[in-house]
Amino acid sequence: MRENRNLLAGIVLGSALFAGTAAQAALIPEKDRKPAADFTLLDASGAKVQLSAYKGKVVLLNFWATWCGPCKLEIPWFEDFQTTLSGRGFTVLGVSMDDDGWKVVKPYIATAKMNYPVVIGNDKLADAYGGVDAMPTTLVIDKKGRIAAMHTGIIGKDDYKKEILELLSPGK
Repeated sequence: MRENRNLLAGIVLGSALFAGTAAQAALIPEKDRKPAADFTLLDASGAKVQLSAYKGKVVLLNFWATWCGPCKLEIPWFEDFQTTLSGRGFTVLGVSMDDDGWKVVKPYIATAKMNYPVVIGNDKLADAYGGVDAMPTTLVIDKKGRIAAMHTGIIGKDDYKKEILELLSPGK
């Protein structure tokens, strides 16, 4: 399964880079947004992380893996967003899809100095989001807990930031 994910991640990354502007950000119109599937999973310290507890905040929900090259590129961007935007009602939640679980994820979190909650995902959670088959898959969730954007593969840091800031603006 990991080999298939690696292959898909490479194809998605290559397609996004080749297509240029085709992979750019665009928010789903409010009337068309669907609720994000709630979940409760444990973080690296054993604390419960429940998505619905973040209602009222804009959430960047990132499905990633330690073996995923594009994921490694995005993580520093997300750390920056967490640092600069968390005081404005924003958070990042990382969902590692590593088959080896905490054995590989905890050391990666420490090395990368990830400053946001990370949980270990599973097939049930991936299925709740329509099947997360490629890494990275990132959702931007609005303050009402609805999916405002979904990106399979990598997009630009500025594209994410534009989406986040739009959702953080008053009245959104």
